[in-house]
Amino acid sequence: MEPISHFFYSDRLKLQSWDYGQDGKPPLVLVHGGLDHARSWDWMARSLREHYHVYALDLRGHGNSAWAPGAIYSVAEHILDLLALLDIINSFPIRLMGHSLGGSVVLHYAGLYPDRVCRAVSIEGFIVPRERRLQGSPTERLLYWIEAVRDVEKRRSKCYPNLDAAMARMKEANPRLSEEVARHLTLHGTNWESDGSLVWKFDHYMRVVAPHGFDIEDCVEIFGNINCPTLLVCGLESYLPVPESDPRMKAIRNCRLVKVSNAGHWVHHDQLEILLRETTEFFQD
Repeated sequence: MEPISHFFYSDRLKLQSWDYGQDGKPPLVLVHGGLDHARSWDWMARSLREHYHVYALDLRGHGNSAWAPGAIYSVAEHILDLLALLDIINSFPIRLMGHSLGGSVVLHYAGLYPDRVCRAVSIEGFIVPRERRLQGSPTERLLYWIEAVRDVEKRRSKCYPNLDAAMARMKEANPRLSEEVARHLTLHGTNWESDGSLVWKFDHYMRVVAPHGFDIEDCVEIFGNINCPTLLVCGLESYLPVPESDPRMKAIRNCRLVKVSNAGHWVHHDQLEILLRETTEFFQD
């Protein structure tokens, strides 16, 4: 069964959301990662909808949602968009699950609105490692962002001559993907040009992390306000470090970390059954 497409407005932008159905069941909202789209949750959503009314949104600059004017995609703006959708659903406290950028957005929302969240799952959500330049002084962070934006201004979207070529790029990013999953993600993640070539839907300015919003000390303060049970998931073959010693994790009082073997950054694609088991038990506990 295909999810139902809806649009809503946030910060004057027209954004896409997907409704997987099951009226009358408690809502669960899924938030995808950077350079991704909501339909990457399809396999998770089709299972989780047995117990929940599942929703997913395309963050601004992704999927079928509008691109933001200018060059900043800050965590604050993504929180604003999630807040707008949750106000439409209007069923609190609510269950939230996010991956990568979406995992960070979920944790920030749970810290800013602790009484509105009953369970939170963040998969690979500590996306800016502590050693990155974006954790430097305000001057260093702002200069780094300006340089990155100027680089993106010179960038042109790459076109792929056919679906197979775009799928090959998708599998290059994650070699664990099956042909079925790679095709699905590519079909929902690309637009057709007039000459029959394909381009990715996401805005390339999303590649530039905003100069504010991921500061370690700020995250520690916000995450310290989370009062709901929280599940953190990481892939042991991810490019991100296991966050056991990360102060952001230590700030979350009631959390559990699950380390998944044979999984990279996209745990929900690499080890779907394990993640479904862990999250289903966590939400129903």
